Amino acid sequence: MKYLILLVGAFLALSSAQANAQRVYENNPPKGKVYVYKTVDGVDREIEVFFPKGKQASKKPVPGIILFHGGGWGGGSREAFSYQCNYFASRGIVAATVTYRLASKKDKAELKKNESRKRLCIPDAKSAIRWYKQHAAELGIDPKRIIAGGGSAGGHISLLATTNPGLNDPNDPKGYDTSVAAYVLFNPALTAGDASDSEVDFLQHVKANFPPAIAFFGSNDTWLKGWNAAQEKLKSLGNNSVETQIANGQKHAFFNSQPWADATLIAADKFLNKLGLIKGEPTLKTEAKLIAGP
Repeated sequence: MKYLILLVGAFLALSSAQANAQRVYENNPPKGKVYVYKTVDGVDREIEVFFPKGKQASKKPVPGIILFHGGGWGGGSREAFSYQCNYFASRGIVAATVTYRLASKKDKAELKKNESRKRLCIPDAKSAIRWYKQHAAELGIDPKRIIAGGGSAGGHISLLATTNPGLNDPNDPKGYDTSVAAYVLFNPALTAGDASDSEVDFLQHVKANFPPAIAFFGSNDTWLKGWNAAQEKLKSLGNNSVETQIANGQKHAFFNSQPWADATLIAADKFLNKLGLIKGEPTLKTEAKLIAGP
């Protein structure tokens, strides 16, 4: 009984610490260095970069991760991934979170028949990745070891920006592609409805050489069906490099709250460690458990 009381006490203390950390983050999110990766019609598109402590570009380049926020392709802000970027930077890699064009109802009305408004977000994501590679030496990153990802709509955008050869901004610097070494995806929003516009349908662009990826979903997330279809397509192509982790009983965007924010980061950390993109053990702890998906 005494052991049980101590165990419960430790669990409650950990949960309280996580909750306190989440409140601190929400009231005063960590900040990186803001750059403008391009300007469109007088509006700056920004990328916020979080550097490892003491990082200098003159030292050996490190991997970089670039994350795109969610918000239904029409909302959200880059601060959504400040917590994750700050953690990845603490683990020795350069991390970035991006502002991109958001599709409005007016934008949708101006599109051609069968064109999805989602396509409007993708050129900026491609521009941001190219800027990241173009400025790799300045930022201290290895352009061949860039990880892409994002949450919900941002996960979808990151996938299309790195697999679809179309939807390029003609003003982007030449000589930089948008390929990446790996993905960290937080319930990417894929759906069979995307098939009506091939430019936004991941299943029409996925190939056998798709890089290693880890994706996080709640078991009650309705978007999981679309991801399962993508994973089946990959398996049919002979690609088994994708790992899915499930939070039992959770819904969409579960990773935005504790303890799941830390649980997903710990799993992502271990995944990147296996790929040689992060060294050492995760520096977070949680009692929350993710389970392996199909």
